[in-house]
Amino acid sequence: MKIEHAGIMDTVKDGIVTAVKGGGDIVKATVDTVSNTLSTTLKDTGKVGASATEAIGDVAGGAIHGAAHVGAHLGQASKGIVIGVLHGTKHVGSAAIDTIGHTAEAVIHHTAAVGGKLEHASTGLVEGAIHSAKEIGVSAEDAAAAATDGALKAAGKVGSTAVETVHDAATKTAHGAKAVVKQAKVAVSGNK
Repeated sequence: MKIEHAGIMDTVKDGIVTAVKGGGDIVKATVDTVSNTLSTTLKDTGKVGASATEAIGDVAGGAIHGAAHVGAHLGQASKGIVIGVLHGTKHVGSAAIDTIGHTAEAVIHHTAAVGGKLEHASTGLVEGAIHSAKEIGVSAEDAAAAATDGALKAAGKVGSTAVETVHDAATKTAHGAKAVVKQAKVAVSGNK
């Protein structure tokens, strides 16, 4: 089962649309669809490194487009994307931190592309990262910081209002993580 770019996005989008229209929970539908598609794609193609990163972006894009297509809450979809990507890649430790950051960047990029609410996506990303932290062997703070950093990096490409929106949403979500969010914002501001 070799699936490339548009094929991966369409596979995930169709899976999300079918599950949600069938009365499925958006978080569970997203976790299952993203995890299964990514796991199969990585295994079948032997993708690693940059190719795996590309596959993660494609899967995240398909999930956001599918959720937007059926009017599902993009925050709940974003939470499911982070959890699903981590399950699908089986990354732990520092590799998982990198994966969270890249996933967050892809989710914000695709959320902006569909005209979705960045604050909802940001909230879901941080919630998904925190939810997965113990399972992947990292602290909740580090997981939240990785999600925030990736989201802010993508928001920086959208514009200053997007950066403020993402920053504010992540700050409200990550209880006690304001210092982490401020550090991530400084890192993004320094990259302009």
